[in-house]
Amino acid sequence: MLNLIAHIVKLSSCRDRTEINAAMVDALTELFHPQSVTIYRCYPGKKKATVFACAGYGPDGRFVHNAYLPDHRFCQPIDRDPLLNRCRKEASAVLDMLEDGSHRIVFPVNRLDQPIYMIDLALSEEFSADQRVSLMGLIEYFGNHIALLDYGEADTLTGLASRKTFDKHLFELLGKSAADEHLRTNTLQAPLRRRGESTLSSHWLAVCDIDHFKQVNDNFGHLIGDEVLIMLAQVMQNSFRFDDQLFRFGGEEFIALLQPTDQASAMATLERFRKDVEKQVFSRIGHVTVSIGFSRLLPNDTPTDAIDRADEALYYAKEHGRNRVDCYEMLVAQGELKLRAPASGEVELF
Repeated sequence: MLNLIAHIVKLSSCRDRTEINAAMVDALTELFHPQSVTIYRCYPGKKKATVFACAGYGPDGRFVHNAYLPDHRFCQPIDRDPLLNRCRKEASAVLDMLEDGSHRIVFPVNRLDQPIYMIDLALSEEFSADQRVSLMGLIEYFGNHIALLDYGEADTLTGLASRKTFDKHLFELLGKSAADEHLRTNTLQAPLRRRGESTLSSHWLAVCDIDHFKQVNDNFGHLIGDEVLIMLAQVMQNSFRFDDQLFRFGGEEFIALLQPTDQASAMATLERFRKDVEKQVFSRIGHVTVSIGFSRLLPNDTPTDAIDRADEALYYAKEHGRNRVDCYEMLVAQGELKLRAPASGEVELF
């Protein structure tokens, strides 16, 4: 009992998904001695659900991956694993007997009757009823702690990640961009890439702004304006890939951080979103449009550098007809914008 309390205290002190997952793996392995454990983060997806093995313990020992940046090497469609898929459909714990007589149990952590996490354990046949009660209590605590974290990270109106969360994610992505560049420069073998990526793949930052949103508030009122923001967030979630990170930056401005891809694919992704918004019917409003500017994340960027380049492309889109997507690098190459000098170490505290 004292060990359980100690692990709950450790979990309660964590304020980061990756740290929480690591602490949960430690608690599960030390308290219940499973043969293996995997914590999956679940992404529903428009066509198929995906799971990301973000932490666990197995034959090769303990592993922990950044919970905010899904690594495709550790992601898979959920329907590849019948037990995980069954857990998703039933939204409840499921059990399977393994050949060696042990039990494989998958527990869901649900939100709105859909798993947002799954905890997959292989347990010995001697696992007692008291241990199962303690295990279920620990998993329930984990789910409650994740729910509190989600509440703190989310924009309360749209449910997307908030600007505060954006700051943390952007710093992580800038660090990853620098690490990827170092790896490309200092190794003879190209790093592992997701299917379809080229060596020119990069993260991209896109700033999206609702056109003439002030007129919506002036003509229909702020409650209807809020409905438009909520519906736009829903369109956004359906338009982007599961691992692209989406934020409400403030007011009518939204930001997307795109996972590594080339410039043409980033443009195609953002064009798809723009068209999805254009054809969406918004209650009492009819149709609205968005203007989008985007730019590549560079290894030595500051947050100010990255946002300012995307903003320049956004302003260009606004000044040239709205309801369009413009890329900063393409505009510079075409002579439409001047290349910005780096911010020379300036750091903007958001």
